[in-house]
Formats: sequence, structure tokens, C-alpha cells
Amino acid sequence: MNWFRKNTPQQQPDAGAGQGHGAGEEHVGAGQRDPDAGEEVGGAGPGLRGSSGAIVAGGDVTNSSTFSVQAENAVVLPPEAYAPIPADAAGDGVSNIRGGLFVGRREELALLDAAFEGTGPGGGAGEVVVHALHGLGGVGKSALALHWASLRGEPVRWRITADTTEAVRAGLAELARALQPGLAGLPEELLVERAVRWLAGNGGWLLVLDNVDDPAGIASLLERVPRGQVLVTTRRASGWHRGATTVRLGVLRAGDSVDLFVRVLTHDGPRDSEGADAVCEELGHLALAVEQAAAYCAQTSIAPTAYLDMLARWPADMFATGAESTDSARTIARIWHITLDQLANTPLAGQILRILAWYAPDNIPRTLLNHLTELPDGPNPPQVATALGRLLAYNMATDNLDGALSVHRLVQTLARTPDPDDPHRQADDIASARHHATRCLAAALPADLEQPSAWPQVRALLPHSDALADRTPEEADTVATATVLDAAGRFLTGQGQSLRATAHLQRSLTTMVRVLGEDAPHTLTARNNLAATYQAAGDPARAITLHEQNLQDRTRVLGKNHPDTLTTRNNLAHAYRQAGDLTRAITLHEQNLQDRTRVLGKNHPDTLTTRNNLATAYRAAGDPARAITLHEQNLQDLVRVLGKNHPDTLVTRNNLAHAYKEAGDPARAITLHEQNLQDRTRVLGKNHPNTLTTRNNLAHAYRQAGRSGDAVTLLRSVVEGRTRVLGSDHPNTVGSRVGLVTVLTERGRSLLPGDTAGAWRDAAEAVRAVGPHFAGNPGVYGPALAHAYRLAADVLDTDGQPEAAAEYYRRALHAAEAAANVSPPAGESA
Repeated sequence: MNWFRKNTPQQQPDAGAGQGHGAGEEHVGAGQRDPDAGEEVGGAGPGLRGSSGAIVAGGDVTNSSTFSVQAENAVVLPPEAYAPIPADAAGDGVSNIRGGLFVGRREELALLDAAFEGTGPGGGAGEVVVHALHGLGGVGKSALALHWASLRGEPVRWRITADTTEAVRAGLAELARALQPGLAGLPEELLVERAVRWLAGNGGWLLVLDNVDDPAGIASLLERVPRGQVLVTTRRASGWHRGATTVRLGVLRAGDSVDLFVRVLTHDGPRDSEGADAVCEELGHLALAVEQAAAYCAQTSIAPTAYLDMLARWPADMFATGAESTDSARTIARIWHITLDQLANTPLAGQILRILAWYAPDNIPRTLLNHLTELPDGPNPPQVATALGRLLAYNMATDNLDGALSVHRLVQTLARTPDPDDPHRQADDIASARHHATRCLAAALPADLEQPSAWPQVRALLPHSDALADRTPEEADTVATATVLDAAGRFLTGQGQSLRATAHLQRSLTTMVRVLGEDAPHTLTARNNLAATYQAAGDPARAITLHEQNLQDRTRVLGKNHPDTLTTRNNLAHAYRQAGDLTRAITLHEQNLQDRTRVLGKNHPDTLTTRNNLATAYRAAGDPARAITLHEQNLQDLVRVLGKNHPDTLVTRNNLAHAYKEAGDPARAITLHEQNLQDRTRVLGKNHPNTLTTRNNLAHAYRQAGRSGDAVTLLRSVVEGRTRVLGSDHPNTVGSRVGLVTVLTERGRSLLPGDTAGAWRDAAEAVRAVGPHFAGNPGVYGPALAHAYRLAADVLDTDGQPEAAAEYYRRALHAAEAAANVSPPAGESA
């Protein structure tokens, strides 16, 4: 509809010359010949029908006769209707913008000030300045725009609801009426034209075009106004590159969100606001949702904590419900329903939104959606890109510009909540989206979780596997769900997070048993992985129970000589060794070595692994000689079969060096560890966990050989490397940190009484190494910190400062007592 006419309209046929206007231009009141009357009708407005006589616009009627006139909707125009709205019509100011309840947004207000800087009340000539404030529905775009506009000084500040063409026309007509109240009765079309011409001819005005759905809908208006300022609010993030710069609005800051909630809640008097922060957090600090929740609490006299409970139990009802004062069209559910209606011609957009709803709200890798294109009847990449682009265009998702997406948590919750009356939230569609979300996640997980190069990818996916598990009812778990949980659990086990891993792996096993049965291969593997996590968590008894059950089942289902059965026996032997039952461990390893040699051959990698494990069991049993013999034989065979640089070869060389160290031969241990460090650095890289393990082991060999300086230097680098690669709380990081303190306190004590300054430096470094971690893990760090404090106390005592020494003895006692009062966390023993 071309209702903002930019070109000069053509004259009507038979139109008479208008009074007081330039020729060739159509004006209100231009005379028109009425074919029935045969007379000229002056000032005939739209809808005028006459059979005889005349209607004259304004003033005295001269030289005319009066006839009976039959007229419908006749309009009598005063003389000023023939002239444009005067330039000074604004007078002392014209505005329909009023400030209301508003909190925060200081930075955003400053950003808008800067965006319109230099285009203030003076309204100089030049292009119209247009900025589009865009964001998710309900984020507070209109509130910010109107509050900012209410603080401005333009003589004309006018808000127009701009979601439809008709609404824009109505808003412009109201502006014309406000500028010239005496002509308020003119037809809307004429009022619109007069308002546009006034805007085009004058500066010093600010329009707020609120809730624009389509940039094209206001393009013809903007083309006709060469000056002035326009602030657009819109859910559309794209499509503005030709006519406006954009400013994206995010959610409220946490403090401002709570402030808004409390102010709405207590508007009519004091109320209990306990739990307001939790409600705002759950609502993702979305302005409209916070205001809606607070108004509901105020009207119903329920506490914020009760609202939070109802939101968790009945989300669909709460999102669709507001207080009596809440416009039914302005509830969260209704606002986003309207947005999704705009996307209805791209059904894939709604499907993708429902898929993304099952992940964590932030940092969703776009690559997760790649799996959709691999489905037999799935979309192709351009279709996925187009659908995602539409979600981004309407701010239903956000592109983080780093390969990841974000979706507001309330959008996710609504998209996951079935509503039979909402075509965008049908139960079957939501269940299908959960299935696809699970399959996409399973497909994105790397096959080899032990490779450090894959760890960044896995870490990026972990929040989404956690969210998927939290949001999926356990009875709805599928094999794909169990696969995702199993992979996440195995990775977490390797990262030393056994408690989180155990929960995932227990659920995975339960699902495998329910869906596939007790004897299915995937079920037996899931049970094995759970047992391994129990071992890593320092619970060999539970691991043994699972391994024994698995050994029986695999022997019955697969046979006693099947490779998987032999692997289970190996793992059971390892659990026995961890539990201190070395006799049973050695017996099983010896039996496994015989069987693997017979079934697989003496040079098979699994056979060589068994020989390595048996040697380790001999060493644990206090028989380093037999361990060394087996390790030496294994090292030769591995070099011959797999090569000197194979990871298994390097593991065996490490174990042989360890056996030499325990046998009291640190020189040979150091030689092997140094060679292994060079090879692992070259083959695996300096930051690989196995390389860091070798460096750690070499440091302790140096310590045994009396080379404490070299040991300290290496251990410092190990702590730094493990903290960076594995994390500060990983058991290996904790162990190397405690090991550093052990070497420092031993060296510092050896310096007394002669070198108190050097001993004090070692004590101070030891305290710095474990002191910051003591409160979070006193069971592990307490003994090490106590040793460091005792060294400091001894230094002060030696230096003749008994009072200062007493303080450090007191600190040492406190650390030791704290350690004695707690058990070390599972899997984190140093």
C-alpha cells in the first residue's frame, strides 16, 4: 500500500482551480464538477454526494443560491485547512511520551545519547537520523525508548505504534491533530499527509516508531522526511542496513532486575520480597517477565518463593497468566507466539528453536545442527542456514559471532512446554525436538575422548549434555541419551570429576538395561565404564561388585575366551589391586596373561598390556625384581611390535623407570624418565597429560637422588601445566601441588640452621602453593600446609623469634586438626 505518496498526485479530471494554492497540485477543498448537479462543488470532501445546490468551505456564501442538499459524511473545512500545518505549530511542545516505571539501563541510555549526538533539538538540515533498537520480545525495548525520549528536549516527541501500516497511519494522524487541534475532524488520509509534510519541512522533532515488524513498512515514510530523528524499536535484528544503524538491547542486569521486581511488588505497600533474586534469575532477567511475575505476586499475595515453585511445576500456566492489570496481549507466552507466527512460513525455524531449547542457554555450538543435514529426509545446509537466520532476525536466538549461539532461557522453557492450544508448542513436536537434540549432541562428541586435542570440543559440549540430562525425564531416555551420558561420564572421569561422572554413568546404565536388556553388549560396556569411575573415585569395593557381575555375564554371553571377557577380567584384577587384595589381583593377571597369549598371541597389544599390569601388581606386592624383569621384557617387545614412539611403549618405559626407583636405583630411573620426557614431548607435545606425568615422575626421581633444586624446578612447571590443562582441582594437579610442598619443606629443613633466609623462602613458597586451596579441600591440603607452617615456625625459632614462631606453630596445629576432621574427597588423594 503506497499511502506515503512521495510524487505529486495527478489532478482529478474536471477539477476546478483551488483558491490560494499553486496550480497543478491537488489540495483539500479543490472544486470538483458534480456531474448530476451541473454545478461546481466547492470543498467537496470524500463521501460527499449532492443532487443540487452547493456546500462552500468556510466564510460567507456570496452569489449563490441555496438548494436542498442530500449529503453523507459532509465535511466543512475552515480556511486553515488549505494551508500546511504552520512551522511553529508545536508551540511550547507537543508530546505523547511520558516517563513511567524504569530502572537501570544507564549504559544503554548513554549509548542512545551518543548515537543521536549532534542531532538534538536544533534539528539541523541533512538526512534523517534513524537508529533501530532491537532485541527479544519482552526485553524492555519500548520502556527504554520511551524513557530516553521523555528526557529529550525536542519540541515534538511523538510515539507511534508501528506494528502495522494502519497503526502508523493512525499515529501520524494523531500527530497532525496534536499539532493543529482545530483540524482534528479532517479525514485520516488528509491528516496523515499533513503530518508527513510538516515532518519533512521542519526539524526539532523525534519520532519513536514502536514495535516495527518490517523495515519495509516504514521505508516510504523515512524517504519523505529529510531531517529529524527517528528511534525504532523492533524484534528484527536484520534488514536495517540500508536505512538505520542498530543498537541491540540485552536483558537487565541482575541488580536492576531485582529492583524492578521489588518496586512493582511493593507499589501498593510493603511486602515480603524474599526470593525475588531467585525469581529474577530463573526468569533470565527479562524485563517483561520480571514485571509480570512481580505484578502477579502483588495481586495474589503470594511470596516470590511460592511463585518460583509454581513456575517450576506449571510453567505453561504461569507464562500465560498475568495480574488483572496485565494486558493479555503482553504476556510472555502471547508475545513470543506472535513472533513465531511471523516465522510460520519457515517451519524449520520453529523446529530448530525447539531443538535449541534442550541445550544450555549460552554458547551453543552452531555445529550441533550439522547432524540435521545428515538425516535421510533432513534439510540441506542452505535450508538450515536460512531457518537459523530467521530466528536471528527476530532475536529468538543470538549469534555470538564466535561460532556459537545463545537462546534466552525463558524462550527455551516456553519452547519445551507443551500447549495444545499453541501450534508452535505441540507435545509431539517438542518430543521430536528432544530426540533430534540428543542425536545432534551424540553425533558431535569426538570418538576418542582421551586425546587432548578433542578436549576443548568436549568441554564446549558438556554444559549442553548436562542441560539435556536435567531437562529430559529419565523415563524418556533413549539409547542416544545413554550414549551422550556415557561419553560425558567417561570424559569427566578422566578429568578427575568422578562425582559428576558417576551420576551420568549410573543413568546411562539404567537406560541401557531398560531399553536393551541386561545382556546387551552396550549394557555390559556401560557397566564396565561405571565400575571404572568408581575406581577413579576411590571406591574399589563397588567397582569390584560391578566387574564381577560383568565377568559372569560376559563369560555366559560371549564365552570365557572372548576379548571383551578377557578385558573385564583385567579390569577386575586392577580393582582387586586398588583394594589391596594383591593375591587375587596377581592370580587374575597371571591367568589373563596365559589366556591372552593363547587366544591373541604373545605379541598382541592386549597381551603386552596384561604383562605390564602383572608387573605393576608384582611391584605393588613388594617384588620389584620380578616387576623389573617383566617390564624390561615388555619394553623390548613393545619396541619391536609397536615401535619406540608408540604411547604404549612410552607407558611401559615409564613403569620400568618407576620400578627402578622403588628398587632404590634412582640413577637408572632418572635415565629412563629423561628419555621418556624427551620422547613424549616430541610425540605427544609438552602439554599432554602423559608428558606432564613423566615430568612429575622425573621430579620425584630427582628428589630421591638428592637433587632437590631440579625437583622443585620441575614440579613448579608441572603444577602450572596441570592447572592449565587439567584444571586446578584435578587429582593430578592436586597431587603435584602437594608434591611440590613436600620437596620445598624437605629442602628448607635441610638448610637449617645455617641458611634461615633460604629456608624461609621455601616455607613461604610452600604456604603460597597450598594456602589458597586449603579452605576448599582441608582433608588433602591440611597436612601439606601444616608442614609448611612448621617449617616457618622452625625458621623463626632458629632465628630467635619465639613469639612469632608460636603463631606459626598454632597455624600448623589448626591445619592438621582441620585435615583430621574430614576425609579426603574421593578420587583426590595426593
